[in-house]
Amino acid sequence: MSRASEQAYSQIRGMILSGALPPGDQIREEWLAEQCGVSRTPVREALRRLESELFIRRSERQRSFVADWSLDDIEDAFVLREMMEGLAARRAAGRITSVQLASLKAENEAIGRAVSADVPDVHAFLKHNKSFHEIILDAAASARLTNLLARLIEQPVVWRTAQSYDVSDLQRSHREHNELLAAFARKDGGWAESVMAGHIRRAFHTYSDAHLGKKPRSAIS
Repeated sequence: MSRASEQAYSQIRGMILSGALPPGDQIREEWLAEQCGVSRTPVREALRRLESELFIRRSERQRSFVADWSLDDIEDAFVLREMMEGLAARRAAGRITSVQLASLKAENEAIGRAVSADVPDVHAFLKHNKSFHEIILDAAASARLTNLLARLIEQPVVWRTAQSYDVSDLQRSHREHNELLAAFARKDGGWAESVMAGHIRRAFHTYSDAHLGKKPRSAIS
């Protein structure tokens, strides 16, 4: 992609992830070109890439919309994450270095500070949670797993799931990370895989409850 296309891709993806372009919104190329400071051609190239990554869907009339997944679609994504991130955790347990383990601890300490504040900082949680999982992927040392997970982990549903968390959910996530750290310190791949699979599965049920209206959306920010 050209530099202009990369710029448009980055900005449009950011708008989708932040919710500035909410699910179901029609994509208007001219407006996006103005927002990104590029012509419409780079915007079209960016939209094709975002469509291949499932951020955008195209209607039968060839109109583009921000993707709005069904709960079944979302469960499929979480099931795939559960399997692949579980495998990544198993691999990482046998390969993780002392430096990577120290980095994981530092990221989880930052998560702990974010979730124990009087008003939990969800944005800080998301930032350090992303780094935590990226370190595990690096330790797993599998280019295939990294490439396969990239599309799933960066989906807007991950951002929306965190926004559905209440304080107890955020703190539970932090505790589960502590258990992962214990498994990695022991180099116990089976333990690490089990904890990671449960961690991802619990995240799905949190999202599902919020999606179905069983759990009120949190007011934390």
